[in-house]
Amino acid sequence: MNGEMMTISLWLAWMLDLCLGDPAGWPHPVVGFGRLIARGERVLNRGRQRRLKGGLMALALVGGTYGVTATVLGWVPAVVKWPLCAVLIFYCLAGTTLIREVKEVFRAVDRSLEEGRRQVARIVGRDTTQLTAQEVRTAALETLAENLSDGVIAPLFWYALLGVPGMLAYKMVNTLDSMIGYRNRRYLHFGCVAARLDDVANYVPARLTALLMVAVSGKIGLLSFVWKYGRRHASPNSGYPEAALAGILDCRFGGPHDYFGQEVWKPFIGHNDRLLTTRDMQLAVRINRRAEVVMIVLVTLLFLLL
Repeated sequence: MNGEMMTISLWLAWMLDLCLGDPAGWPHPVVGFGRLIARGERVLNRGRQRRLKGGLMALALVGGTYGVTATVLGWVPAVVKWPLCAVLIFYCLAGTTLIREVKEVFRAVDRSLEEGRRQVARIVGRDTTQLTAQEVRTAALETLAENLSDGVIAPLFWYALLGVPGMLAYKMVNTLDSMIGYRNRRYLHFGCVAARLDDVANYVPARLTALLMVAVSGKIGLLSFVWKYGRRHASPNSGYPEAALAGILDCRFGGPHDYFGQEVWKPFIGHNDRLLTTRDMQLAVRINRRAEVVMIVLVTLLFLLL
């Protein structure tokens, strides 16, 4: 497709995401990715050479996703290609769904702590049964910042670089990491390559996300704050958007988290350990949306100019 058609597909997909989010019950390629990964893991994650087998599976799934998507798009006629691309881009964007979930977390925890814990468990991987109300709100905002990178900016970055096949290949990388990229006994070796692929795929997008967040907040002086705290995170990427949001909100993220029964301490990001409120969530949502719009415009300008 030419730049004009890629732009039309992009804007149509973004408007679909704004209106629909992730409709329950609709078929979704990421669900298919998850099933492929689960089947491969059950067969291969046993015996010897688990690192090699997990790495080959990850590379085959990512390369296969790119190749199959590129082949299908090469076969279909032009009149079908741009709406098909719009649908695939729509499935790769996850901005609206997470914003809705985060808003519901804040509403739920305002009603009762137990309800807030149950609601935040939908969007985080940690154990939420012992979280305080402050920790529930913190977990939701940390996830919102990280998802802006993983669910919006990174897919758009790879769309700009490698088109729809690259965008879907990125979603496969991201799904692999979310399923097998853990440093626990089961996945330490088997998911090692998947985790490293995710680190590489998100290296530029995570930093770009933080830059966009700071820019749309109008607080350019926070860049030094982001650099200081972003690189302290255990993840080479997640700390940057989290640091940007912590700086904008003047709050503190990080601390102890419980994953699969094991306590993991994440370095503190920020120093103002104040109570978070619904107003903080509303500001965070506005920052997310503004950064998203700026990224859409930047990708559009890239397509039209090139």
